[in-house]
Amino acid sequence: MLVTFRSKAWGNVTLFGDVALTLLKMMGHSGTVPSALLARDIPSALARLKQALAAIEPDGGGAEEPLPGEDDDAPVAVGLGVRAYPLIEMLSAAAAQDCDVMWQAGEPPL
Repeated sequence: MLVTFRSKAWGNVTLFGDVALTLLKMMGHSGTVPSALLARDIPSALARLKQALAAIEPDGGGAEEPLPGEDDDAPVAVGLGVRAYPLIEMLSAAAAQDCDVMWQAGEPPL
């Protein structure tokens, strides 16, 4: 499942469902899809998200570097902080412009 976040302040952000639900719960939301955050609730949700990410990934949550001698073609794990970055940017823009953020299951229409 994919979850697409929308706001008038930012372009659409589409995340894998498990990542989106994790981030929603970090924001203090129930994780219900579809749903929304009102503009007045975004600053506190954004602060909770950043605090939760800092607690689990104090180094910033970037991609893990392969160890010397490991296969160069091996997949590299991407941290939750990197995956959260587009949503954090959207929430920051929505807070600055006093816009709501909504999300639903599925991809955005073309």
